[in-house]
Amino acid sequence: MNADGKLLAYHDRSDGGLFSTLVEMAFAGHCGLSINIDSLSSDVTSALYNEELGAVIQVRAADADAIVASLKKLLPNCVHLIGEVITSEAITIKQTGKVVFEASRVDLHRAWSETTYQMQKIRDNPACAQQEYDRILDKTDAGLHAKLTFDPSENIAATYIASGARPKMAILREQGVNGQTEMAAAFDRAGFATYDIHMSDIISGRVSLKDFSGFVACGGFSYGDVLGAGEGWAKSILFNSLARDEFSAFFERKDSFSLGICNGCQMMSNLKSIIPGAEQWPHFVRNKSEQFEARFAMVEVQESPSLFFKGMAGSRMPIAVAHGEGFAEFSSESVVNAIVADKLVSMKFVDNAGNPTEVYPFNPNGSPEGITGLTTQDGRFSIMMPHPERVFRTVQNSWHPDDWDEDGAWIRMFRNARKFIN
Repeated sequence: MNADGKLLAYHDRSDGGLFSTLVEMAFAGHCGLSINIDSLSSDVTSALYNEELGAVIQVRAADADAIVASLKKLLPNCVHLIGEVITSEAITIKQTGKVVFEASRVDLHRAWSETTYQMQKIRDNPACAQQEYDRILDKTDAGLHAKLTFDPSENIAATYIASGARPKMAILREQGVNGQTEMAAAFDRAGFATYDIHMSDIISGRVSLKDFSGFVACGGFSYGDVLGAGEGWAKSILFNSLARDEFSAFFERKDSFSLGICNGCQMMSNLKSIIPGAEQWPHFVRNKSEQFEARFAMVEVQESPSLFFKGMAGSRMPIAVAHGEGFAEFSSESVVNAIVADKLVSMKFVDNAGNPTEVYPFNPNGSPEGITGLTTQDGRFSIMMPHPERVFRTVQNSWHPDDWDEDGAWIRMFRNARKFIN
């Protein structure tokens, strides 16, 4: 049924029985339910709360009779039509025409989340805990969405790939980094020849950045993700004369480009003294939530000179997030205003209505104005906290529009880099 597109939702019956299964599905779907348990046990408690093996599936009304008939051949006496999704906020359960339970989905969701909220208030930033708890009250939240200003299936790098030329791309990592494989795969698909380069290769002189068109500083737990790991990574460059000369010469070239992701973003932000045009970049410090945040969050690409986001401005789509120190700490509010006015912000976190936000968890780190990506005046050097390399294929996305094919939205930024080299 799933392969044929017949299943709209599925949830196993386990802890809490049928009642918990149904309300959890309603929470996820932001909908109401009209349920009839006549065909189940005459004992309401047994029908709603037994935890025996079972599942609830949601199907289209037009498919229901055929699916029930099919399942009954395999599971006689175990298949029941029990209700329907409704547009109101009510969850109503009836037996023999009488209402045995009725409540608001929002009230139930708040009750379901109460324990987590109380624990989170004590453990984490209480303001963030409150913001996350209060989002349940928003009855208009439509959830994740994608609004693209480009066609992700259009391969703008195809001509350059067909030429057979594959520019050399350094996939740069430090001890503990674990995002290099996905990053190499993304740049490889976009038409680059990717090379696994460890910082020790550069510090020892075994490898020189002059041999590469670009480099990407990868993310994922550098130095075991200790506090300030990216800053430590930067100091291994700034305080080593050979490494500093290598990176300085690379940044001074007119044909080079680079990208910093997550720990690599934090690292490059601390190299701003040797990156032309990066003087106003922020430091990245501990998330406002005071927790490591691993989420699928909404962002909007901003109009900027970044070569990576050419033709993508105005696009909104989800992206993978995994960081503990993503808060962009600017030296002053005037610097924030200046960097926005100069269009050096390439990406912002937005809420599910598409508005730039500082509200948790839509903005997982609390950065001002939702800022989570920046670039330089010439657009050759960019940094961002989220992980586009983890979602450049459609199948990597935990949610995506049905009409996306093999290529997810984020492959475009890697193809933009390939087109930049041409």
